[in-house]
Amino acid sequence: MAGKIVVFGSFVVDLASRADHLPRPAETVIGSSFALGPGGKGSNQGVAAHRAGADVCMITKVGDDVFGKVALDFYKSEGMNTDLIFVDKEKETGTALIMVDENTAQNQILVVSGACGNINDEDIERATPAIKNAQIILMQLEVNLDANWKVLDIAHKNGVKVVLNTAPAQKVDDDILAKVNVLTPNEVEASILSGVEVVTMDDARRAAEVFQKKGVEEVVITMGAQGAYVRSGSRELIVPRLNVEAIDTTGAGDAFNGGLVTALAEGKDLFAAAEFANVVGALSVTKKGTAPSMPSRKDIDAFMQK
Repeated sequence: MAGKIVVFGSFVVDLASRADHLPRPAETVIGSSFALGPGGKGSNQGVAAHRAGADVCMITKVGDDVFGKVALDFYKSEGMNTDLIFVDKEKETGTALIMVDENTAQNQILVVSGACGNINDEDIERATPAIKNAQIILMQLEVNLDANWKVLDIAHKNGVKVVLNTAPAQKVDDDILAKVNVLTPNEVEASILSGVEVVTMDDARRAAEVFQKKGVEEVVITMGAQGAYVRSGSRELIVPRLNVEAIDTTGAGDAFNGGLVTALAEGKDLFAAAEFANVVGALSVTKKGTAPSMPSRKDIDAFMQK
């Protein structure tokens, strides 16, 4: 069984609609369906790890509103601990407005952080014991970054393995990267952070080498349809994309990251963990939604046996 994984990150409510094409500027499109459900990169990754069999402690912040109740009800229904789900009395729960093209499965997303962009020192103090006692901490860039880097510091100083998923794409200082054990950007994020335009697997290799020079130990660059580039020391592996019928690609990266930390916590090396994560990500796109589409351990194991 996996050791304790702490996921520190965002919770937002996904407001997702589907149509036969995405609207162009100033165009109104009649959609075919709408769904409201739990989302946010941090939360999605925590749910993915939990369903994949990990022992997960989720740390996030929601508003004192109807959407905050969506979060707490969902975590309870999943059997996840809610002790470190903080409630903000001033800011609203975060939201993500998602539009999905039914024909291509492509999406457009607008995120408003709300409460999870307002994590303060008091929240961090309450969460510190859980962070210090974690085996792995998984983080993203969808909460207020001052809080993010304080949490990363606590983890780093206490020898906790730090996995940083650099989404949504933005600059991260080199002194932060030097404290990261495993970096998991996609090709766009890798391009921004490394200065290498990542289009091919050769580009991914060069970007990964840049990250290693900055002090990152291990790198996994997800490359969409091309698969993933994995590097540890001077060893590398290209994990090819699995052939599945994609219904909704929203949350595939989150599923991958949740799967990756689950496998790492179980003692797998980075390469085996990336293979496991690849299956989790592939299975997630075969269903609609983000958190609700995360696969169970039973489904993951069955797919891997095939």
